[in-house]
Amino acid sequence: MTDGFDLTRDGEVARLTFTRPAKMNAITYGMWAAIPDVVAEVEADPALKVLLLTGEGEHFSAGADISEFRDLRTTAEGAASYDKAVEGAVAALTAMRKPSVAMIRGNCIGGGCQVSVACDFRFAAEGSRFGITPAKLGIVYHFDSTRQLVSLVGPAHAKYFLLSGELITAARAREIGLLNDVFPAAELEASTRAFAATLCVRSQASIRGMNRIIEKIVAGQETPDAEVEQIRSDALHGVDYAEGVAAFLERRPPRFAYR
Repeated sequence: MTDGFDLTRDGEVARLTFTRPAKMNAITYGMWAAIPDVVAEVEADPALKVLLLTGEGEHFSAGADISEFRDLRTTAEGAASYDKAVEGAVAALTAMRKPSVAMIRGNCIGGGCQVSVACDFRFAAEGSRFGITPAKLGIVYHFDSTRQLVSLVGPAHAKYFLLSGELITAARAREIGLLNDVFPAAELEASTRAFAATLCVRSQASIRGMNRIIEKIVAGQETPDAEVEQIRSDALHGVDYAEGVAAFLERRPPRFAYR
């Protein structure tokens, strides 16, 4: 495993933890570059259904490790290479069929917020802070990450984030749609794990199919294509559909078999 994070398994949930608490879990180039491999490992493991991302200690992540920038981003070629690693990490998380959940404490800023926005769900502790700060560094934000932010919070709030670089509270982040929910700090872990457990007992054929369709819609697709029709057809003829209907009619919890 790459220095800076740790991947563990808890039943059907994989947990990716940023492990640089002394640096507020700042994300290094090596960490960005390794995220696609982590995603691929989780996607390929039939025993895993959910990826949960969090940070060790008091913070989720304060963003990219800017101390690397003088060495890695001082030339156009270096900046392009660095950005390619970031874009690859975002693309990998975005394209996951298995759902991803960000569990956030403390600072979730810059690249840390970028990672959380690429996840399917975001839950935070009261007292957390959020911001995206390219305007403080003279950077123009990644296109796909900008699109994801706009799809979550709308253009007005996205402009506030990106153009001002100001931080907002968890309560405000929930209000504008950046977060799914906010919990007291002592309840965050249990509440997030309970939600992940809920995802694990739902139809994985439904979850992964709908996740792909939503990705297409966010990317701008307006009408169904052959892939969408195939996803829906496969679900209709799959074992989960038969089990779901049978369980409903028999008034029992479904026992979905698709993995």
